[in-house]
Amino acid sequence: MIFITAKFRIRPEDADRWPEIAEDFTRATRAEPGCLWFDWSRSLDDPTEYVLVEAFRDGDAGAEHVRSEHFATARRTLPPHLTATPRIVNAEVPGVDWSELGEMAVDG
Repeated sequence: MIFITAKFRIRPEDADRWPEIAEDFTRATRAEPGCLWFDWSRSLDDPTEYVLVEAFRDGDAGAEHVRSEHFATARRTLPPHLTATPRIVNAEVPGVDWSELGEMAVDG
């Protein structure tokens, strides 16, 4: 799978509304057949930073995502709400789901 983590710095006046601002892009991406997950989290240390954790079935699914109309729309509509270019880590990893963190196994 293609595993991607990206950090988005949001303008302070837009930070509380970011989930709403990114809602159409999020919904459309999650509906892609090759999308395994597409999840936003807000930083505990910086309320203007959101972290996106996403995964796609394979490189072809990732390429389809980048070529999609909703990605093109997001490229136009999301940057005005940002204070900096998002930073990204993109890696191909084995599997198609999360693995368990054995060091913190929960009995029961």
